[in-house]
Formats: sequence, structure tokens, C-alpha cells
Amino acid sequence: MAAAAQLLDRFVKFIIDPLILLVFAAGFFMFVWGLVQFLINLEDVSAHEEGIEHMKWGIVGMLVMVSVYGIIALLDNTFNLGAFNGQTPDMSALQNIPPFQGFTNGK
Repeated sequence: MAAAAQLLDRFVKFIIDPLILLVFAAGFFMFVWGLVQFLINLEDVSAHEEGIEHMKWGIVGMLVMVSVYGIIALLDNTFNLGAFNGQTPDMSALQNIPPFQGFTNGK
């Protein structure tokens, strides 16, 4: 069973995670490209609509990839597959960020 868990861990680490990141990045860039098209072509209705379509599909792509990652995490936690090895993101660097003091309105 340890060999299967190790194989699954490597599969997720070297194939699934990079693919999810790559497709998520593609969705993000599709959204940004659609936003650029939308803003540049405010006068041209057909190009304006094309920008809106790119933004929609970029959001759909990002949602699908977040869902895939969530489903994999759910299966991993449900069946104790050990694919994530109990790893959580390191958030210790957030402690070094000073709290937001608000806007001063030029005062």
C-alpha cells in the first residue's frame, strides 16, 4: 500500500498539480486578454462582444481548475490517500505584513 501511495503522490506532484496550474494560468490569461479587448474596442461592438466572450471562458476555465483541485483534495481527505501528505500552504510570511491603516484623504 505504501508503494501505491508513493506512486499517487508522485503522480499528483509531477503531473496533476502542474497541469492544473497551467490550465488555470491559461484561463487567467484568457480573461486578461478578453479584458484588454473589451477596453480597447469599446466603440466596435463585435470586438467588444469577443472580449466579453474571452472573459467568460477565462472565468469558466479558472472555476473548472479550482473545482478539479477541490475534488482531488476531497477524494484525498475522504479516502486517506495521502496525495497531499497533510501539506498546507505556508502562511507565516503574512505575519510580516503591516495592517492596513486606511486612507488618509490627503491629511
